[in-house]
Formats: sequence, structure tokens, C-alpha cells
Amino acid sequence: MLSAARRFLPFSSARTFSTTRASASDVAKLILVGRLGRDPEVRTTRNDKEYVAYTVATTNYPPQPPNPDGTRPPSETSWHNIYSFSSSANAYLRTLTRGSHVYVEANYEIRETESPEEEGKRSKQVFLRHENIRVLARGRTEEESSL
Repeated sequence: MLSAARRFLPFSSARTFSTTRASASDVAKLILVGRLGRDPEVRTTRNDKEYVAYTVATTNYPPQPPNPDGTRPPSETSWHNIYSFSSSANAYLRTLTRGSHVYVEANYEIRETESPEEEGKRSKQVFLRHENIRVLARGRTEEESSL
């Protein structure tokens, strides 16, 4: 039945997934729910453009399967470095503090980088570009944590 339908469809609509070109609507997005590992930090690019870098800590859940003896290995924390180049988002990010519980949407790309220690050795790095953030709970300020 499928072969009969292929005879009547134009060739362009019968392309396979691997041969379709990327379009502007394609996206690689990562959603993180975690805590800010430190206060967001304002930095500057080589071209003197200001951006904000921040780190979100997440814990792997569900926990790993139990070991043969029945014990579970402890959950591990992952640290995600995120970069924001939007001036309006940067103004808001500066108001956040370490420990804030956040929901973050970020676009990501995998970049290949040359290793400075070993010539010719390349490694892959995940680059996360800030897209959206929602604060689920504010972190404590220094004054509150000293009480």
C-alpha cells in the first residue's frame, strides 16, 4: 500500500529525514530546574559587549538504580554555566542571588575546542545561551543568612 502511494507523490515530498535541510524553526533547547550556584556575574567580551554568566546546579533524579547489595549511590550534582547576551535579561539577572531556585530555558550548542595543554587534541563543550528564566524561590541575602 505504501509503495502505491509513493508512485503518486512528487519526489520532493518523499525525502528522508537525514536529507532535509535545517530550517530556522529547528531548535536545541535545554530546560533546567535548580539553584543558582553563585550570584550572576557581569563580564565583557573582547569587543566590549557586556554579558552575564551564571551557574545553575541540578541534582540527577530519579536516583541511580540500587547496587547489588541494595544500597543506592548518592545523587550527583551537575553544574551548568549559562551565558546571557540580552541587555534586558541581564538587568534582571543582576538582581538574583546565590541559592535562588530557578527554572531556566537555554539554547545549547556543542562546540569543539582545541585543548591548550595537548596540541591537536580536540574536546567537545556544551555552550548554553540564556533564553528565559523564572524564579521559583528567592535565595537568601547576606543579611538574612547572618540572622
